[in-house]
Amino acid sequence: MSNTSPSDRTSDSDSDRTSDSTRISESDSIRDRAGRVLPVTDLSLVVLIGASGSGKSTFARGHFKPTEIISSDFCRGLVADDENDQSASRDAFDVLHYIAGKRLAAGRLTVVDATNVQSESRRQLVQLAREHDVLPIAIVLDLPEEVCLARNAARPDRADMPRHVVQRHRRELRRSLRGLEREGFRKVHILRTEEEAEHAEVVLERRYNDLRHLTGPFDIIGDIHGCSSELETLLGKLGYVDGAHPEGRTAVFVGDLVDRGPDSPGVLRRVMSMVSDGNALCVPGNHENKLGRYLKGRKVQQTHGLAETIEQLEREDSRDPEFRGRVREFIDGLVSHYVLDDGKLVVCHAGLPEKYHGRTSGRVRSHALYGDTTGETDEFGLPVRYPWAEDYRGRATVVYGHTPVPTTSWINNTICLDTGAVFGGKMTALRWPERELVDVPAEQVW
Repeated sequence: MSNTSPSDRTSDSDSDRTSDSTRISESDSIRDRAGRVLPVTDLSLVVLIGASGSGKSTFARGHFKPTEIISSDFCRGLVADDENDQSASRDAFDVLHYIAGKRLAAGRLTVVDATNVQSESRRQLVQLAREHDVLPIAIVLDLPEEVCLARNAARPDRADMPRHVVQRHRRELRRSLRGLEREGFRKVHILRTEEEAEHAEVVLERRYNDLRHLTGPFDIIGDIHGCSSELETLLGKLGYVDGAHPEGRTAVFVGDLVDRGPDSPGVLRRVMSMVSDGNALCVPGNHENKLGRYLKGRKVQQTHGLAETIEQLEREDSRDPEFRGRVREFIDGLVSHYVLDDGKLVVCHAGLPEKYHGRTSGRVRSHALYGDTTGETDEFGLPVRYPWAEDYRGRATVVYGHTPVPTTSWINNTICLDTGAVFGGKMTALRWPERELVDVPAEQVW
């Protein structure tokens, strides 16, 4: 069984280039050759799970770099000079968690080699992954008892391990198998035979938000809010002809395509078509997030322009009954943010501190959609946003929207492109890498 549920889409997945190119492949080009293919997100915490003697260390050495693997046995040796001294386990796991945390903080794939058959030990590792906004992935070696016993018997340091220890490990493992996803593991791979373990192939997948290999040039377009006429005017001013640029430029939309304005379906058609044709990228805004929940049948308040969008979609139903379904699928596939141009550019809806760039978690997605709030409200009853850009010192330029501003301005290598077109302001785009601003005036206050 191989279950892969993307995090952030979080997405979650897609991959980083390294010199070890044989370990990296796009997910749609993976081929199941001699054995099982196990997709592993390139920045994740991989947790090996299995009884003593199931071959976890051998598997780890065969598929990961030595520096990526943190073994509980090795950590026992560090603190007790004896890898089999079970009395040192508490201190050993303190060391293991500390090293794993440092690696994850540095953005490095980390593999934990321990039995991990007890739910409490896994809980701590899942929590560690969440603290560092990476995916926890489980690789389970559920091998037969006799295989585990034979392997232990062949090791001088484990030859006298009682059978009941392996039996206990396997009982705990069997109780855990069905609940690993509920515990928080985003991908679960289970290997049940020696042959499966021997012939399995681990393939690294790029995180969905990692598009560093795309270098542009880009035209990043601020909040649209249903103003399709202004969008077409802006695209024309940028040089696009029917959604495509003759010089091969790529449009990047920062979200809030819908609500408040007169033609959200028209905006969606244009953007969806450009994305489908490979002429654009799009990240979700909070308004798409809410519309997506409505289209899935969730109960949402029809405020802040959503009621108008729903009415506009209802008028579309008679002309194109399948349009709603395509919109739902489009929104569901949007990724919280993109890292572009060799890491020099980050595009999201509401801004993103450097520590979240390229990370995949609910916390990252929430910040990318809504920003961080102070807990206060302004005179209009809206939440006061924490001014994250004032503290930003990151290397990447962050381009975003979400909070309308009268005019754009650079703040610590960040820029907000929401200039309130739907409120009678302007619709603004940023040409990258030129850093040139292009805008068109609103045709009407909506």
